[in-house]
Amino acid sequence: MGFNNALGRFGEDVAAAHLIDDGWTILDRNWRCRSGELDIVARDRTAVVFVEVKTRSGVGYGSPIEAITPVKAARLRSLALEWLAVRRISVRTLRFDVVSVLRTDTGVEIDHVRGAF
Repeated sequence: MGFNNALGRFGEDVAAAHLIDDGWTILDRNWRCRSGELDIVARDRTAVVFVEVKTRSGVGYGSPIEAITPVKAARLRSLALEWLAVRRISVRTLRFDVVSVLRTDTGVEIDHVRGAF
């Protein structure tokens, strides 16, 4: 496993633990289909939340959240609809969050943006 893959897996594990600590239920992780991948699908009270996790080891290329472009957001919306159809789940409330994980020499910083797009 390369450095970027290991860093990404670390970030997803940190994000999932963060959500669970906040009382969320993880419904799915690393769900894949032909169109792409959803990092985390979770339930926050009555909402189904599609969580994109962005992990970095520094801010040389910008903050992790800045990596979510309009094109990426549109693809995640499409993937979410596909996940709902495959799972045959009907929801009243769905949301798209981003969890940014910044791993530095001094520790880990987590930034959870609810309703990011």
